[in-house]
Amino acid sequence: MKLMIDMTLENWQSWAVARNLPAYRAPQIHQWLKRGITTVDEMTNIPKSIRELLRAEFLIDGLTVEHKFVSALDQTTKYVFRLHDGNVIESVLMHYKHGQSVCISSQAGCKMGCTFCASTGAGFGRNLSRGEMLAQVARIAADSGERVGHVVIMGIGEPMDNYNEVVRFLRAANDPQGLNISLRHISVSTCGLVPEMLKFTDEGLPVTLSVSLHAPNDQIRQSIMPIAQNHSIDELLRACRRHIEHSGRRISFEYSLFAGVNDQPEHAKELAIRLKGMLCHVNLIPANEFEGGQFQQSSRRQVENFQQILERAGINATIRRELGSDINAACGQLRRRLEA
Repeated sequence: MKLMIDMTLENWQSWAVARNLPAYRAPQIHQWLKRGITTVDEMTNIPKSIRELLRAEFLIDGLTVEHKFVSALDQTTKYVFRLHDGNVIESVLMHYKHGQSVCISSQAGCKMGCTFCASTGAGFGRNLSRGEMLAQVARIAADSGERVGHVVIMGIGEPMDNYNEVVRFLRAANDPQGLNISLRHISVSTCGLVPEMLKFTDEGLPVTLSVSLHAPNDQIRQSIMPIAQNHSIDELLRACRRHIEHSGRRISFEYSLFAGVNDQPEHAKELAIRLKGMLCHVNLIPANEFEGGQFQQSSRRQVENFQQILERAGINATIRRELGSDINAACGQLRRRLEA
């Protein structure tokens, strides 16, 4: 069964014409979907006869809330959604001074195999559709009762490995007739799929590109991130510089610190040399531990020392404030749950 949330306004217009329905029904139906509804009966301005057609032909978004966890530390909320085919994903609602932000998944599982990420051990299910990504945002906004103004595609999966649907999601999320979220308030993460990054630059979408770096050299990066076997750090940084040149926007580098692996002063100095002169920001992440993980979190002192070395070298760096760590909703802790 097709998902209603995957239908564009143009799709609805064609659908209405094929059923001899008034043209104005198409935008009415389309408008309802951005509200995170769960049944067609919530479409109160749509006649029962049309609702019956919709019920017979579509699923609304295919999402079922399996679990909802609220952090006692900061009210961060993790949603575990089951998709219509049984795959499971996770999304996170975060509260900031600037408003509500949602971290969404782009895949059910992940192929990248990063050794420090909880999603790795869960295997790969499939790519999510544009609509399934939209549905995560719409459902969470409806559940929280507040508008979501910021989105980060940093949940389960590698966005650039689901390139076409992610780009379709970005355009739809920005649509004034849809979620109407500014592209400048959306961040897309990648572990470094260089060909897709080059293609993405040419899309000209003014989102924030966030690159998972996590190491100052190939030796360390290859030991923790299999993708680094395909693309050297120099190749990756050339793609980043090209993106900055074409977009005029700063790149954010994610750098998780693991005790005794990539958190030493010499690592910070080497990283500073590599990033010298680049319009960028380094987001230092005290690595989150999870059951079955092989890395330990660097000490706060070590993280702060790393930051100071970068800043003295003229590299903008901040230490990420981790949200939802008590419910495994923090960076690197999301995983696709396989249990029924």
